[in-house]
Amino acid sequence: MKAKLLNEDQQKTYALIFDKGDEVMAGLRQFASDNHLSASQFTAIGGFSDVVLGFYDVALKDYKKIPVGEQVEVLTLAGDITLKPDGDVQVHAHAVIGMSDGMARGGHLLSATVFPTLEVVLTESPAHLRRQVDEETGIALIRL
Repeated sequence: MKAKLLNEDQQKTYALIFDKGDEVMAGLRQFASDNHLSASQFTAIGGFSDVVLGFYDVALKDYKKIPVGEQVEVLTLAGDITLKPDGDVQVHAHAVIGMSDGMARGGHLLSATVFPTLEVVLTESPAHLRRQVDEETGIALIRL
């Protein structure tokens, strides 16, 4: 394990409220780009009208898509915002969603449409985090 102290002072914290029909990943990327975020963490709760989760298949170096085409509760959404090797914003998020029968599903969040709302709390760190592609897995991982 590697660790780096990022900040001992106060951090900027944002509340982002997504409306019905908003696309979550695009909205997070746009907010991060507009606000020049390069190292942030977020959590959220709310609901989706449809969502595509993913499970990373290391052998294929790609995500197996898990579409859920119904209204679900967002039990937990957690992730980070960093910079890709090319300097562009990358949002990495995992979600646990609750189905109408009480069952839960989870995985990497690939896409989601909000319904009726999504309440996000985002905390910015002053240090920049960059990702570098790991050749073994094909995933861009944070490098300190």
